[in-house]
Amino acid sequence: MLIMGPPGCGKGTQAERLSRRLGITGVSTGEVFRDHVKNQTPLGREVTGHLDAGDLVPDTLTNRVVRERLNQSDVKAGFLLDGYPRNTAQLAELDVILAASGQELDVALQLRVDDDELVRRLLHRATMTGRSDDTEDVIRHRLELYQQETAPVASAYLQRGILLSVDGLGSEDDIFGRLLAALRESFPEAMPDATTPG
Repeated sequence: MLIMGPPGCGKGTQAERLSRRLGITGVSTGEVFRDHVKNQTPLGREVTGHLDAGDLVPDTLTNRVVRERLNQSDVKAGFLLDGYPRNTAQLAELDVILAASGQELDVALQLRVDDDELVRRLLHRATMTGRSDDTEDVIRHRLELYQQETAPVASAYLQRGILLSVDGLGSEDDIFGRLLAALRESFPEAMPDATTPG
């Protein structure tokens, strides 16, 4: 399964909680990149070059990282992808990666939050972390990019009938409860007891 949503929607937090609750491996592409950079692997040095130039990591490199990660033994029993696929080209590559190991995606979770709330959250986070580069204009540009690149991914999964879209407003516990309820409704036989937050 995977989780998606715009910047500031809280998907990283929810991904961690869900992977713990469901007993599956959480795979955050951001974390995988950071590990490679920290360990100064050849791939990490390549990633650093793009990030230092202020660019997004190109699809070819991201796809390579995800393919390598999804071939490791700890994801064979299930995984929760966070941060991938970011666009329809990556979606097509994910299909190829999963098909090669005889797997397919069961569910794509989407957190919905309106732009004004996302701007408010991200400006607050920027203040807390001292990121003066996160201005309202910059944040709104990132949200526009998300709409252009990643919203079509959600549409594709909706057409396949595997998209579960959940309201991302409220407390962490509220949102987590909604995610579990949506999963329980779609996969009652596979879900652990969902009555308590975890």
